[in-house]
Amino acid sequence: MTTIRLAALAGTLLLGACAALSRPLPEAQPPLADMEEPLALMEEPQDEEARLALPVGGFTGVYVKTGAETLDELAEGADGVLVERVVENSPGAIAGLAEGDLLLEARGPRDAGPVELAFPSRWREVELASREGDEIAVLYDRAGAERETTVRVVRRLAPPDREAGERFREEKKVGIVVRTATEVEARGAGLGPGGGAVVVGLSKASPWRAAGLRFGDVIVEAAGRRVEHPQVVLDVIRARDSDDRVDLRVRRGEEDLAVDAPLSRRQSEAQEVSVPPLFGWESKGERSSWSFLLGFLGYEETAAAWRGKFLWFITFGGGDVDALEEVESSEVDTLAPAPADEGAAEARP
Repeated sequence: MTTIRLAALAGTLLLGACAALSRPLPEAQPPLADMEEPLALMEEPQDEEARLALPVGGFTGVYVKTGAETLDELAEGADGVLVERVVENSPGAIAGLAEGDLLLEARGPRDAGPVELAFPSRWREVELASREGDEIAVLYDRAGAERETTVRVVRRLAPPDREAGERFREEKKVGIVVRTATEVEARGAGLGPGGGAVVVGLSKASPWRAAGLRFGDVIVEAAGRRVEHPQVVLDVIRARDSDDRVDLRVRRGEEDLAVDAPLSRRQSEAQEVSVPPLFGWESKGERSSWSFLLGFLGYEETAAAWRGKFLWFITFGGGDVDALEEVESSEVDTLAPAPADEGAAEARP
């Protein structure tokens, strides 16, 4: 009989240990609890009137997008920009460009050398710098074969449609949210439309916040790389260790600022202790729990409620309800009139 009991106890211990080890570990880091994203920055600035007043540059009739189809591909740095559309009878169509071509390089008459096209903002920058009659030499890829052509620019009669903004999050080493800059913001920072990264979210503990970065700043350069898309900022962060620093060039209003921005890392703490079947403890975020002697005693607590267990079948608990406590009227300070200005009172007839 004793042998059976020992075997049962060993089996219980083994099952408890296996159960503890079988739970999958989280694969994604939890969102930062202290991330601040001001409501005023949830939408793009209302600067359409200013955008329509900007010089429109030359017209090629070639509309492009990033060559990456997914965020992962974008992070890997896909080469070239993909031709999304070519206007019929436009300079681009006459030059032989077609939807699906991958533009690799472009060179205008005033460029010192070929311009590598990693993001659409660079192609738009070349277009904006061109004038009627200019020729842009283009190196492109079609079905795996590289080709060359020349696009003869004509005068643009109207600005292109406004591009919708995108938001990107980094919560491992910096704690920042950035969005694509509007055309007004990008061109004000010396970048092509779609370039730049506007700071719209910062963790309270962000090292970049401590270094002086503020909401609304436009990151123009990161580690010597022009920010032709917010992904450039994320790439620079991911390529560095947590104890490195990143040199940033930032546009704030009419000012150009240099920021020496350090990186950080996630805090780590013990979240679980288990000695099956004697004791178990777990803490994740705002939830914590413990149990004793195979659940003979147990307790669980969150930010809104708590629950205790005794003898496996007796449960008791409590927590917040859907109303605030009433405050006694004697504890409420009534709003008193502001004291009058004595000088002003004397001056009145």
